[in-house]
Amino acid sequence: MNDELLSLYQSDRQEHANQAKVNTPEYRAMRARDLQRRDRVLEVMAQSESFSAEGYYHAACIMNHGDSPEDAEYAHTLALRSSELGHRPARWLAAASYDRWLMYQGKPQKYGTNYIYDGTQDRLWDVDPSTTDQERATWDVPPLAEQLRKAEEANRHKTPMAEKELREFRANAPDWFKAILKKWSNEADTASQNSEQ
Repeated sequence: MNDELLSLYQSDRQEHANQAKVNTPEYRAMRARDLQRRDRVLEVMAQSESFSAEGYYHAACIMNHGDSPEDAEYAHTLALRSSELGHRPARWLAAASYDRWLMYQGKPQKYGTNYIYDGTQDRLWDVDPSTTDQERATWDVPPLAEQLRKAEEANRHKTPMAEKELREFRANAPDWFKAILKKWSNEADTASQNSEQ
């Protein structure tokens, strides 16, 4: 096992377990440290051609906190390698990183593992309806109904952002996120109009 990858992974887990509120200086500082960890993972991975299953998993977890489709794609590649080497937790991560790769391209996710905080609530990113719960189980992903319940449960404890903070949060969002916010807003408007008729 690569000790440095383990240390980077432990730091990543600790920070994300106690994650600061989105759009705060503390959150931005954490995201900067995420970038530093990803940069170091890339350096470590370039130094060798072979790692343990756990090493690939640790690297994949860190890369999965990236900001780009390329970060998510690399996380997926690493998680698949870890899974091939027999590390069971990597199965879920392979699905989640694949979903994140799709999400960063503005596409529906396949398995339904990624949630987005839109400034008012946690939402499950759109999911391809053709994916079955049996396919999810293959990758140790819970059924879609359970994934939706997780978002509902999380929202019981969420406090929406103040209006000014929400505008700033959405203005600074990446393009893929702005696109889904617009889509969700249009869907809400359509649903509201339909209910009034």
